Amino acid sequence: MPLLTSLRTLAALAALALLAGCATQQPYDYSAFKESSPASILVLPPVNKSPDIKATLSMYSLITAPLSEAGYYVLPVAVVNETFKQNGMSNAEEIREVPPQKLYEIFGADTVLYIDVTEYGSSYKVISSEVAVAASATLVDLRTGKELWKGVARASSAEQQQNSGGGLAGILITALVNQVMNSLNDRGHEIAGITSARLLSSNPVNGILPGPRARPVSAR
Repeated sequence: MPLLTSLRTLAALAALALLAGCATQQPYDYSAFKESSPASILVLPPVNKSPDIKATLSMYSLITAPLSEAGYYVLPVAVVNETFKQNGMSNAEEIREVPPQKLYEIFGADTVLYIDVTEYGSSYKVISSEVAVAASATLVDLRTGKELWKGVARASSAEQQQNSGGGLAGILITALVNQVMNSLNDRGHEIAGITSARLLSSNPVNGILPGPRARPVSAR
């Protein structure tokens, strides 16, 4: 029967969609990363693609900690900034254009980390208020110019928010209060810390590999 055939077809398509949704994430190809075996990282000022002007400095101040914990020597941000300023460069987009070979000559690091902040700050959507920070990162070998790794991460205050009841009026009031508090307390910087940890930690699936100074994992 045509109807039975159609139902079978729809069922087959639904099963395929379910399997696709449950498919595991493809493992990252770390062959170039392992071959490079970097020990030091030069972090360039993040390029801000969000409307919030605080994004670059906020993320830049939070990147060293997770990379150091991952086992890498990170060139001091203050020294890197001053070096660029001495050479007449203070804009993140302009600094991004410096060729890897030139960066290697100046800083001598094994790799450079490029970061884009794609989302930063609070948004008010009538019945909800959210502070979110999203960023992507690309690690490049300064000695060869090869891309070693790239990743993305996002964190949001909505992950911890819960509706406390009170109907629509209660939801609206809660969203408004959250928006005011987020603006006053600059929660973007707090959320950016979570994002940077997720992005640059050596623990997540497909995350950056542990560096030579990483603490050995204790046997279970």
